[in-house]
Amino acid sequence: MRVWLPMTLLLAWLAAALLAPVLPLNPNDVQLPQVLAGPGAEAWLGHDELGRPLLDRLIAGARTSLLVAVSVVAISIITGTVIGMVSAWLGGIWDHLMVRILDVFLAFPGILLAIALAGILGPGIENVGFARLARAQTLSYRHREHVLAAVAMGSGTTRILLRHVLPLIAAPLIVEATFGLAGIIVAEAGLSFLGLGVQPPDASWGSVIRAGTRYMLVAPHLVVAPSVALMLVVLSVNMLGDSLRDRLDVKSAAVA
Repeated sequence: MRVWLPMTLLLAWLAAALLAPVLPLNPNDVQLPQVLAGPGAEAWLGHDELGRPLLDRLIAGARTSLLVAVSVVAISIITGTVIGMVSAWLGGIWDHLMVRILDVFLAFPGILLAIALAGILGPGIENVGFARLARAQTLSYRHREHVLAAVAMGSGTTRILLRHVLPLIAAPLIVEATFGLAGIIVAEAGLSFLGLGVQPPDASWGSVIRAGTRYMLVAPHLVVAPSVALMLVVLSVNMLGDSLRDRLDVKSAAVA
């Protein structure tokens, strides 16, 4: 029952992001007479410091957050899984070297590296988490009977990893991807808030919040509306991840 609420919110976020290009939105329409105007019938969430409709900018920002989060997680899960699986399968000095490299990356806070490189390194940091998870799961399954049987029958490494190992480790990777999605949404908003992400006039929830902080006393809706939208989406993604983890019983599968 608790899954319906986050699913509804995520579907609304997804619909807003996908329909943004075809909706009659004017996120960059400057209306000086409407500067800092509060919510009303014409603009449900009011206008910003340039008189632009805040609701339109939030919908445009939803598209930005979706595109960034999905693309980063997709790249991360593919490259990270490949690195982790190959490292665990090969073992030896290659695996030892790869673990040391991953430890070095994990020693640095991801957001600081992203700030230092203006967000370019964001996908690389997420790769580390998927690589470590894929490596650990591959190590736990590489000596299973069906995998050993495939090796004995002369199956190639690629075939074994794709057909006999990957399906077994897919569940924890999917759960990790949901939590990674929430992390990327927050990271994108944080970088945009600091001025290192999406640049004006393009809309991002982080940049909208940043612009609104200067007018909190006279127009609190400029901060409250995007903050609530960001909170609800991230909370919904995390709740969905918790539900998936419970349903897929990842911990039991990893121990078995």
